Amino acid sequence: MLDRRLLIVSGKGGVGKSAVTASLALLAARRGAGVLCIAMTDAVGLAVHLGVEDLGYEPRRVRAGVDAMAVDRARALDEYLRLQLRIPRAAPLGQFTRLFQVLIDTAPGVREIVSMGKPIHEVWRDRYDLVIVDAPPIGQLISYLRAPATIAELVPAGVVQEQAIRMRTTLTDPQTSGLLVVTMAEELPVAETIDALREMGTEALIDIVGIAVNRVVRPLHVAAGVVDRLPDGPTRQAALLHQRIAAEQESWLNLLPAGPRLPHLFGVLTPGEVAAALADRWEAT
Repeated sequence: MLDRRLLIVSGKGGVGKSAVTASLALLAARRGAGVLCIAMTDAVGLAVHLGVEDLGYEPRRVRAGVDAMAVDRARALDEYLRLQLRIPRAAPLGQFTRLFQVLIDTAPGVREIVSMGKPIHEVWRDRYDLVIVDAPPIGQLISYLRAPATIAELVPAGVVQEQAIRMRTTLTDPQTSGLLVVTMAEELPVAETIDALREMGTEALIDIVGIAVNRVVRPLHVAAGVVDRLPDGPTRQAALLHQRIAAEQESWLNLLPAGPRLPHLFGVLTPGEVAAALADRWEAT
């Protein structure tokens, strides 16, 4: 996963994708890579897992080897107009911005391409070994991944089409970009993951590098009948509950492709401690 230049992390909301994104950034930095971590929607989730209160549009150092930022669509639009469409820096952008805002509100793909364009642009700038994106939920992300092709079809020629084609090429190149889907061993996350995989399987949008299942409860490694012989009380009830959860999760895990299994972290942990513990887990696999 970490051999790509662009790694996008997505999944159903609430499965811990921000924690997984932060953990992979920490792991890559431990291995000596210069990392940029980007929050595309929920900046708070990624920020707290990286140990800071918030993130701005300008990248800043948050951990050794890790810079982080959050996409601001207005700022991203300004940057797109100036850098991608080659509008001079001294030129006033008010009229252009208003025109593009109309397009953003009406034309399919424009809103998404402006947001997705920021992490791709950071890859093109080549200032970091790895750009990791805490992306929107998987159902929304598919429209972001489709946006370059949508724009390339809408615009017959010119700089906008050229940039859209280049973005699509970057996303679909398996040597450059990859998508890690994060899920949980529960009914709704598994169902949404399977639906997304099926939908994405019909199009060449991005290489899926893995399906990571988060918060997996490991089976109790005890001899048969040990739990049943425990005296009634909190210990026995906790052991029985653990067994039931592990068995139920196993039924959902069997529906998913093989991939990384990240443990449920018991105890009271800060978001930063969760990210560090998951990075340890990645490093041990």
